[in-house]
Amino acid sequence: MSDGPAADDAVTDGGQGSWFANYFGFAEHGTDLRTEILAGITTFLTISYIVVVNPVILTAYPDDGTPGGIALPGYTPGEVYQMLAVVTILASAVAIFVMAFYANRPFALAPGLGLNAFFAITVVGVMGVPWETALAAIVTEGVIFIILTAIGAREYVINLFPQPVKFGVGTGIGLFLAIIGFQAMGIVVDDPATLVGLGNVASDPVALLSVVGLFITFALYAAGLRGAIIVGILGTTLIGWGLTIAGVFPQGVLTPASIPSPQYDITPLAGAFVEGFTNVEPFVFSLVVFTFFFVDFFDTAGTLVGVGQAGGFLDENGDFPDIDKPLMADAVGTTVGGMLGTSTVTTFVESATGVEEGGRTGMTALVVGLLFLASLVVVPLAAAIPQYASHIALVVVAVLLMRNVTDIQWDDFAHSVPAGLTIMVMPLTYSIAYGIAAGIISYPIVKTAQGNWRDVHVGQWLLAIAFVAYFAVRTSGVLTSVA
Repeated sequence: MSDGPAADDAVTDGGQGSWFANYFGFAEHGTDLRTEILAGITTFLTISYIVVVNPVILTAYPDDGTPGGIALPGYTPGEVYQMLAVVTILASAVAIFVMAFYANRPFALAPGLGLNAFFAITVVGVMGVPWETALAAIVTEGVIFIILTAIGAREYVINLFPQPVKFGVGTGIGLFLAIIGFQAMGIVVDDPATLVGLGNVASDPVALLSVVGLFITFALYAAGLRGAIIVGILGTTLIGWGLTIAGVFPQGVLTPASIPSPQYDITPLAGAFVEGFTNVEPFVFSLVVFTFFFVDFFDTAGTLVGVGQAGGFLDENGDFPDIDKPLMADAVGTTVGGMLGTSTVTTFVESATGVEEGGRTGMTALVVGLLFLASLVVVPLAAAIPQYASHIALVVVAVLLMRNVTDIQWDDFAHSVPAGLTIMVMPLTYSIAYGIAAGIISYPIVKTAQGNWRDVHVGQWLLAIAFVAYFAVRTSGVLTSVA
């Protein structure tokens, strides 16, 4: 039954007359309610794996000899895992809602991959820093980010990025997404001789189903089906569950081995950072904060610029107008996440999936945040969707992001070198920040060699020097030698 003329109008005009349309500015951004909802669902399906993966990385498992992680006296690793799943959901939702209502951008945030591994393995495991102190470092980093964002310093630094680096970020992220997706799908695997190689696609049911699902998704997208990425993910998931229920494969092959229900009591984790401040060794603590700061800063910057390019958010100079607002969402998320008990929250490159589906406003982010909260009630939704299925979207988006490479002036060496290094280093080092660093360091060098040193802003030289210093600290073994 219809709720009346107003409701009918809201449906027929794509929600243009609704409160959401007015608040988020659908008309101004050329979108509608249906598109934004589809985009939000798409982004959630590709980012939801973090609800499972983040707790796995952060939980200490003493029995398997893995160093580091969070362990709580009186609690089993399984119980700690469930607490961390809830914390992951809550921290992500807080950051995403700030992104939705304050920044009005279609980006999703969650505890970052790589940063959580650095937290658990390097800081807690190798360096021997108590996990409470590591959380204190996260909160410190978040507060610093809030201050720098409020005064416009982060936006100023990001605007110093050389144009070729900005234009190379999108393609670099595409390749980065591709290798993440192919790994999860079992198509690209470790190889001791060549680092990576082709998996046993024909004999591995995960890889085989992933390939089938990937090409189905490509076909649906090429046919112009709205929500093609969602259909591809859900269709692949249903095939996997169907084959499992039919007894073709045991549970745990094409479907998760088990679907845990969340442990809602997070009091042992929430607020633990306060105790961490009572056990601080200044030099080690400073190094940890410095590393979290650098990686989070430039991971977020690279993601916003790269995904922003795909969504048409950048201006003619390659700058992201009002970037301070999404940066504030990132800063608030990191601070709240550290207070609740998880590692650094950052903007996810998987947001590109929703942008490719047409998401242009904070309504997309709002949908993602609500779905995160919903997964608290309905056994974590991420646990029902196999990782290989959700990562099909990453490969599809990777192909779409490759088109950004046409914006680069390849006939100008001062553009091709920074852009090329940015693109190549990202996937090869598994880090957005490292790719940006390579591009920023090379830009003033090549420009000066061409005799165009006057074109290089002093801030770009300072950024390059700062990155050299960062690499010196990050790769010299200082972080492990001080343990």
